[in-house]
Amino acid sequence: MAGLLFEMRRYSQRQSLSTLSEINVTPLLDLAFVLLIIFMITTPLLESSMNLVIPSSGAKNPPISSSQVQTVSIDRTDTIRFNNQVVDLETLSAQLTQVKQTNPDVAIVIRPDRDLPVQKLIGLMDALQRTGITKVGIATRAGTK
Repeated sequence: MAGLLFEMRRYSQRQSLSTLSEINVTPLLDLAFVLLIIFMITTPLLESSMNLVIPSSGAKNPPISSSQVQTVSIDRTDTIRFNNQVVDLETLSAQLTQVKQTNPDVAIVIRPDRDLPVQKLIGLMDALQRTGITKVGIATRAGTK
C-alpha cells in the first residue's frame, strides 16, 4: 500500500511539473498588441504638440513712438476701420501704401473681434503684407482664469 501511495504522489508531481513547463503565451500576445495599439495612437499626438522655444536676439528693437502706430479694427461682420473710419479692403490697402511711403517705420496694430473667423483675419494680414508693412501686431486682452 505504501508503494501505491508513493507511485500516486510521484505521478501527481510529474503531472504538475509538466503543466508548469508549458507557458500559455496568449495573454502575453494580447498585452503586446494592446501596447502596440496604444503607441500607434499616441505617437502622432506627441509629434503635433511640440514645445517651441522662441529665439531671442541680442539686438534691441528700437522703441516705437505712438505717432508711428496706426490702428486697424475688424469686427465679426467684416467691417474694417482704419483709425476709427470705416473703409473697405481696397481703400485700406491704398491708405496703408500712402502711410508706408510717408513713414517707412509705421507700425500697425490689428484689433480683431473675438468671434471673427480666422480666415478673415488672415485676409487682412495678407493685405498688410502686400503693402510692405512689416511691423504688425495683434491686440489681445489678458484672459481671466
